[in-house]
Amino acid sequence: AGLHGVRRNGKPPRTTIPGPPDHRPDLVERHFRAERPDRLWVADITYIRTCSGWVYAAFVTDVCTRRVVGWQVATHLRTELALD
Repeated sequence: AGLHGVRRNGKPPRTTIPGPPDHRPDLVERHFRAERPDRLWVADITYIRTCSGWVYAAFVTDVCTRRVVGWQVATHLRTELALD
């Protein structure tokens, strides 16, 4: 049918610059379970390539219900994205 995948040129953006291990506390000790909603939330940031450039999305998810309880999208990867 003439279908083929899209090849992108260039590297994806660098999104993580890890600090020393002693500055990255694991506050939930890798235990991602909650018996009730609103007891434990986790957060993540991802990036999406669009026709006009990279877009960054931050999500906060309730561990018990697996529902997104907050999100923010921006064209930058600055601290305000995660804080908003």
